[in-house]
Amino acid sequence: MRLYLVGMTHRMGAKGQVVIPKVLRDQVGLHPGSEVEFTLAEDRVVVMRARKPARELGGSLPGADMAAKLLEDRRRERR
Repeated sequence: MRLYLVGMTHRMGAKGQVVIPKVLRDQVGLHPGSEVEFTLAEDRVVVMRARKPARELGGSLPGADMAAKLLEDRRRERR
């Protein structure tokens, strides 16, 4: 990924807000309403697109509650 104009700075507003340049937002797929994560790496603040929690991924059968069905089948098996 190409760096956005090395040395270019942006000013932080009174509420701690900064604008992420559009070219960078586009490169990582950030859109209005996107969730981001912040981490600290030595003396740098890193902003990245938030990963989706596993419960949101759903797989090919969202809402099928396959785990509960498998556990019920397991209870019915002869021991």
